[in-house]
Amino acid sequence: MGIKPKSPREALQPEQAPAPPQRSRHVRNPIVILINMVITLAVFGLAAVGGALYFGKHKFEQAGPLKEDTTIVISSGSGLTGITDRLAAKGVIEDTMLDEWVFQLGTRFYKNATKLKAGEYAFAPGVSMKDVMADLVDGKAVTHSVTIPEGWTTAQILERVRAHPILVGEITDIPQEGALLPETYSFARGTSRQEVLEQMKVAQEKLLGEIWERRIDDLPVSSPEELVVLASIVEKETALADERPRVAGVFVNRLNKKMRLQSDPTILYGLYGGEAWLKDRSAIKQSELKAENKYNTYQIDGLPPGPIGNPGRAAMEAVANPSRTKDLFFVADGTGGHIFAETYEQHQANVRKWRKIERERRQSEQN
Repeated sequence: MGIKPKSPREALQPEQAPAPPQRSRHVRNPIVILINMVITLAVFGLAAVGGALYFGKHKFEQAGPLKEDTTIVISSGSGLTGITDRLAAKGVIEDTMLDEWVFQLGTRFYKNATKLKAGEYAFAPGVSMKDVMADLVDGKAVTHSVTIPEGWTTAQILERVRAHPILVGEITDIPQEGALLPETYSFARGTSRQEVLEQMKVAQEKLLGEIWERRIDDLPVSSPEELVVLASIVEKETALADERPRVAGVFVNRLNKKMRLQSDPTILYGLYGGEAWLKDRSAIKQSELKAENKYNTYQIDGLPPGPIGNPGRAAMEAVANPSRTKDLFFVADGTGGHIFAETYEQHQANVRKWRKIERERRQSEQN
């Protein structure tokens, strides 16, 4: 059977497009729709969290708002919130809720929330939150110091420690004469005066033990305590470090020969104790100098009953290892040092030279 040809009218009409396929039942399923929505929200959420973390990290590490060097005191027990408030109040971080959150969250992220230490801290301009956190964790607090000159008596040391404006608290336990090591001691704000004195005492005990172990044989002192006594006299006799071994040698030689030490500073200590070098010594009378005095080494044999000050390392080392000479005398030479002599005759000649220098000096001052 043949195919019937289309009529001209039918030929002109376009063929109908096929109907679109029906949507899958799975796509229309509410569960699938919910899953797609969850995935979409998760993607956006992750992007938002990632952006927030990037922003927070950048802000935590970027230069901060501080314009000039600033010192801030973090009190003990402040906690992360208290520390954040203190930093914001001093301009170390911006005083906004956002910046405070960033500092706190950043500190917690690094697991340092409970590791921030109290103390006094100095921050430079532009310091970042991360560097602030690191300083507080490391305890890089500002340190202060007190310097104790060699030979000072305990009374002099106590006066300086009490006057220090940063140290706190009262001194409740007075150290014995000679028990403290003259040095420069560093400490943080809030340190007590008693703590610094204990630090000096521990340092002296440690050093004295080491020096005693290195002493020469046949030294005419029988204990570390006696070494300190003699070192305190050496310390008061000369301020020149290179002279101390020779001065110590003179006293060691005299002790070995059963000669009296005849040291003038011992007289002063016997008269006034640790206050001797806080007084006007020009007003001392001859009658006082000649009075009975258990420290007066012109009157007693051997060592006095205790130190006349707190000797430093050099003086103790000098006593433990004195110069090997035959010197038995010394007198000032007018330049801050001393002239040494083996015999009394040599010493008398040196004394006459010194007295001449004194007379010329007084005449020059009068003119």
